[in-house]
Amino acid sequence: MSILYLLIPLAVGLMAIAIAFFLWTVRTGQYDDLEGPAHRILMDDDDPMIPANARPRKAAAEKSARDADVREP
Repeated sequence: MSILYLLIPLAVGLMAIAIAFFLWTVRTGQYDDLEGPAHRILMDDDDPMIPANARPRKAAAEKSARDADVREP
């Protein structure tokens, strides 16, 4: 019976720590976007990894035209 005098305050203290941690995660925005990471993994980001010499000539020509437009003030 005397163990309850130790376990009850210990359980209340542990519960207070868990509630404080949960409130901290809510305030820092951990639960704001639950679907974004799931959709982000499906996005294909391979385009920047394609070397410039492997691109089709039309895309390379468009890129050089865009670069020329940027250089002219």
